[in-house]
Amino acid sequence: MSIPDADRDSRRFMARGVAAVAALGTVAAGLAVRAGADGAFAKYAGSALYTVLLCTLVAFCAPRARPLMVAATALGLSWAVEFAQLTGVPAELSAHSTAARLILGSTFNAPDLFWYAVGAAVAWSVHAGTRRRAWAGADRMTRSLA
Repeated sequence: MSIPDADRDSRRFMARGVAAVAALGTVAAGLAVRAGADGAFAKYAGSALYTVLLCTLVAFCAPRARPLMVAATALGLSWAVEFAQLTGVPAELSAHSTAARLILGSTFNAPDLFWYAVGAAVAWSVHAGTRRRAWAGADRMTRSLA
């Protein structure tokens, strides 16, 4: 393995680590919202955090993907799950499984579509800013070694 390959593998490993920590933080935030809030705030914060979590999972699986593609993929998945609720299949699966209820939901709610977009926008912003700072740091490191 050449040094450039090792550097690329190191960046992917670091990106996956950051995504994994972000996923855990997102789950913790979701649990905190669920425990400490109720009503519309809790519902729509949960919807936004659902998409943020999907963003972290997409970033984990595709660490080289650009933030816009990560956010767009997560938003598309969120919307697909929401529209699938119109079929009744997620409701049937949710009746038999807590995991299915958490992942697929049960009933279509049009405002969720907006809050998924909010979550994707927030995740995109954080991902893009983090990535920009990481690349700037890598550039500084490379220049100092030259």
